[in-house]
Amino acid sequence: MDASMMIVFGLLLFTMLMLVLDILRVDLIALLVMLTLGWTGILTTQETLSGFSSNAVIAMISVMMMSHGLSKTGLIDRLSQRMVKKIGTGKKKIVFSISLIAGVLSGIMITVGVAAIFLPVVLRISRKQKIPASDLMIPMGFGAILGANLTMVGSAPLIVLNDLLVSEGMESYGLMAVFPVGAVLLLSGLVYFWFGGEVLLPQKQGKAEQESYQEKLMKHLDLCGNIEFYQIPEHSSLCGKTVEESGMWVENHLHLLGINGKEGTTCAPWRDTRLQAGQFLAIQGQEESVQGFARQYNLKKVKAKNRFPYLSDPESSGFVEIVIPPRSQIAGKTLREFGLRKRYAVEPLMLFSRGERIEEDFSDYRIQQGDTMVVYGLWDHMEELNESEDFLVITPFAKKTQLPGKTWIAVACLVIAVALTLMGAPVSMAFLTGAVLMILLGVLKITEVYQVVDWKVIFLLAGLIPLGSAMQKTGAAEWLADQLIRTIQGGPPILLLFSVAFIASFFSLFMSNVGAVVVLVPLVTSMATMEGLDPRPVALLAAVCASNSFMLPTHQVNALILSPGGYRNADFIKAGGGMTFIYILVTVMIFHFFMV
Repeated sequence: MDASMMIVFGLLLFTMLMLVLDILRVDLIALLVMLTLGWTGILTTQETLSGFSSNAVIAMISVMMMSHGLSKTGLIDRLSQRMVKKIGTGKKKIVFSISLIAGVLSGIMITVGVAAIFLPVVLRISRKQKIPASDLMIPMGFGAILGANLTMVGSAPLIVLNDLLVSEGMESYGLMAVFPVGAVLLLSGLVYFWFGGEVLLPQKQGKAEQESYQEKLMKHLDLCGNIEFYQIPEHSSLCGKTVEESGMWVENHLHLLGINGKEGTTCAPWRDTRLQAGQFLAIQGQEESVQGFARQYNLKKVKAKNRFPYLSDPESSGFVEIVIPPRSQIAGKTLREFGLRKRYAVEPLMLFSRGERIEEDFSDYRIQQGDTMVVYGLWDHMEELNESEDFLVITPFAKKTQLPGKTWIAVACLVIAVALTLMGAPVSMAFLTGAVLMILLGVLKITEVYQVVDWKVIFLLAGLIPLGSAMQKTGAAEWLADQLIRTIQGGPPILLLFSVAFIASFFSLFMSNVGAVVVLVPLVTSMATMEGLDPRPVALLAAVCASNSFMLPTHQVNALILSPGGYRNADFIKAGGGMTFIYILVTVMIFHFFMV
């Protein structure tokens, strides 16, 4: 063992300890390892920085872009709603179904692509069903990894294996040759989380459960988030009255957020809008006040969320604070004179002026420079306020632009990317092509791209890829595998199979699974021949176990779900440790009794 190999093994040990102890951020650990490899001269500068242009990193950036594009079209919302409707609301059923679907799709699609598609779906279901994202992300991700073994085109190691077998003069495997192994592995994973999910998964907040700025604002200002829906019957005395004449603001301290009728839906209708029989109203205010108003005018309570799909959706509407800047046109005017509702379709709820908090109707109060208002409306309307020189929006919000007309375009881009991978194109090229097509066809804006990429994940992958390269370049990986396999020479066949499964699983944590297969296949085939075994199944075992990467967030799928799930490295060790053991045990037993 030379000095370069000793440095690589030292860095490997350092990486393992840092990831297990969780002392530093994973992306910082990766960058430290990458720089050390460069400064010690083990890798050239180009090799050191090669991770940033690797297939894995480009593929990860591309699938993040495409995932956001699919979400923008509203497809993710519709898909999550249908899934919950079909599956039900039980947490175990949701976890089982999502993992199963992700696993099956991984048999024909690139694994990280499946995970990227399901990521926003899982977050959406988490928010709607009040299930911690941490209870859903790992099962979904593990299901996608397990399902990659259903076919010989489901994972990169299996695709590369066939090429290696042919180059060594052996027959390649057919498309479904690995299906029995993949099916049992996927079933094992489903059972694993069905019975052990409560113990294995961390009960913590991911992105979906963290208190949003909206929730903080509502608590700070004691804002009422209650919205109820009513219909105006024929005999109601409210018919023919204007919004202002109804006494909704002055007498009942309520706010009319929207009207739905024959002409469609109007948000924050202006004061002179006349109310008619048959119209649906979205009323915001304290429950007792809303019910009192309804009794006063004999209104009929209805479930009309489908008529106001955005008013009660925190991703589409909410409260914001706006400040009146210098030279604003509204300064010195009243809301009645300025026509805030008519111009911007937002409902004013509260005013802070000269140290005074005003919640009752302030339509005739003269607005002054520096005053602050709290208004409610759609994010698209808030964007118009923000772009106006008359207001300064000081509440952060994410404009949710739904592009339902672009749904099929986004789906077509995804299909093209998947089809290109099935035709043999590199995953990075295929999915980057799909992402660029989304930009060209108007699904994505180029400025959005830089915001939707999780750069922590990118630096993690780009920083650790050189470590795998160094293991191959210095011969450290080959030396380690050779030493392990030679120690069991002459032992029972099952010992060889366990050794192959273990070393392939270990390599998958710190180097590319393709690199692991390239290093291991020549070694295990020659060893199998020496032991009198058929080398093809032993090589297949190595390729299958090269996907056994659950214990650390170094696999692309695990890296993708790291931040959204709110996970730490210890969470992967806890949930992935048992899965790794089951994976090795199941694969070795199947190969020992049925394939070798």
